[in-house]
Amino acid sequence: MDHFWLVIFCAIVAFIPRFFPLLFFTKRKIPEWFNEWMRFVPVSLFTALVVKSVFIDSKYQIMTSGNLGMIISAILVGVIAYRTRSMTLSVVVGLVSVMIFVLVLHI
Repeated sequence: MDHFWLVIFCAIVAFIPRFFPLLFFTKRKIPEWFNEWMRFVPVSLFTALVVKSVFIDSKYQIMTSGNLGMIISAILVGVIAYRTRSMTLSVVVGLVSVMIFVLVLHI
């Protein structure tokens, strides 16, 4: 029963930050500056995830060596994301390149 309540509370916590902005902005006109600002949110989240995965280890210390495959993959994903502006293609290229460089070639 504890797992049931955990799932319910997690669903509520995930739902609230999505629902209230939608509720708030359905009856109001969204300011142009807000739309311009929100265009950068996916890029900043994507960057934060990539930088943490590539340069921070499990003990939250900066990695300076031994991660060349991930760095090459991150650069490749950055180029693909810049040229195509496709999040889906960027994620797929990132996963495939990490698999090749890190798991297959052991770079």
